[in-house]
Amino acid sequence: MWDFDIGRSVSIMMRTWPFIVFRMIVYFGITLAYIVATGTGASVGYGVGHISADPDGPLSFALWGGVVGFGVVSIAVYWIREYILYVVKAGHIAVMVHLIDGRDIPDGQDQIAYAKEIVTQRFAEANILFVVDQLVKGAIRAITGLLGGIAAFLPIPGLSGLVSFINTVIRLSLTYVDEIILGHNIRINSASPFETARQGVVLYAQNGKIMVKNAVWLAVIMWGVSFVIFLLMLAPAGAILFLMPGQLAGWAFVLAIVFAWAFKAAFIEPFAIACLMQVYFRTIEGQVPDPAWDARLAEASSKFGELKDKALASFGGSRWGTAGATR
Repeated sequence: MWDFDIGRSVSIMMRTWPFIVFRMIVYFGITLAYIVATGTGASVGYGVGHISADPDGPLSFALWGGVVGFGVVSIAVYWIREYILYVVKAGHIAVMVHLIDGRDIPDGQDQIAYAKEIVTQRFAEANILFVVDQLVKGAIRAITGLLGGIAAFLPIPGLSGLVSFINTVIRLSLTYVDEIILGHNIRINSASPFETARQGVVLYAQNGKIMVKNAVWLAVIMWGVSFVIFLLMLAPAGAILFLMPGQLAGWAFVLAIVFAWAFKAAFIEPFAIACLMQVYFRTIEGQVPDPAWDARLAEASSKFGELKDKALASFGGSRWGTAGATR
């Protein structure tokens, strides 16, 4: 089955409770912004709709007002994503890495300041971390194809549809690879985030079968929990929309998704990252990046090629291009 320790991951989450609270404030704050903006937009639209001669005018305008409010918040979230990555996600990953390695971390607000200092040492500016994160995300899309997907394990004719579906599941299970690579970057105290990210992606790829197996198991667990949360969130979302003008029942479904997303980001996501970092750190122990995998990734992914170019530029050449690998 899986190779991560669920109890240890839960313990790490409990030890990093300041960041769990921080995540709750950020992500449930975003959820509140969605609710307020959607409700305000719907209310304004409902009022404006009375100008229309159409009997359904208020309802139609309320619907579009809600869409506009929802869209405005979505744009705002898009623009602050660098801040969320730099302060919330990277900081939480930093303290989780130290706990996995058995190091002590402070409690309370000091923990957040401690994590921010670690992240700032590795990434002087938020945009550097953001660029690394985006390049890693682009690079990992090539990993599933290079591993041959699940087809290597199901050499049965006539199952192409099933194979395609399972490979899609595998691709979705790679959601947190960029966070794992970020943890690797912080863990080895790297002075070159691009070079370390490059090595981290190669190490992930050469151990892909182990990592994907655990990621798929974790994805199944998370999807099940997320679906239950979504069902539970339908009730409060519906109650909120009951106070809105018009028969906007469809928005209850949308807001339930937003509620579930906030809960997932605040609680489930750090649990998943803690689980996968356990497996990754243990698996790559004593290994060096395989130049063959480095070449294959560079050929298959333009994003990895860009990451490699930035890594080489930071050193004037690779420090491990001729090194062997431990598989």
